[in-house]
Amino acid sequence: MKLVFVRHTSVAVPKGICYGNTDVPLASSFEEEATLVKEKLRPYAFDRVYCSPLSRCVRLADFCGFPDAIRDSRLKEMNFGDWEMKRYDDITDPKLQEWFDDYINVRPPGGESVIDQRKRLENFVAEIKEQQSGLTVGIFTHGGILINALVANTGKTYEEVYNDIQPYGSIVEIEL
Repeated sequence: MKLVFVRHTSVAVPKGICYGNTDVPLASSFEEEATLVKEKLRPYAFDRVYCSPLSRCVRLADFCGFPDAIRDSRLKEMNFGDWEMKRYDDITDPKLQEWFDDYINVRPPGGESVIDQRKRLENFVAEIKEQQSGLTVGIFTHGGILINALVANTGKTYEEVYNDIQPYGSIVEIEL
């Protein structure tokens, strides 16, 4: 089975804002960026297409010709709980330093950890493997899901993947 992860395009959120699970708007450059993504997807023949239900992924899937992509909440970005839509510099929660020290395992208040998100992704992948072995699957999703997919399926560490973050609009193929 081949999984083709497509990261959404740029968002209209200032840098330094913790927006994770919030349904934020796309940047004004959407059409330009989405056209490039659509062109990069041209060689693929997907047997099934999924996407996060957040509008930044749905809109890209629609633009790329997949208006019927199956929405799956397990493909959402990480939930930062009480920190959603706050500037990191403005978060006064004492747990912030604990999270910075171990963001893989520590949950923001009311949110989830990277490992929680990875478990969601692994559950999703196990389910589609069971149902669709041998197929090519398109997945319109977020950076956090992409990071977890790379760690879970390529042997790379979180440190390696975080040091080489895939940009908005990137496409990553993983063969299972």
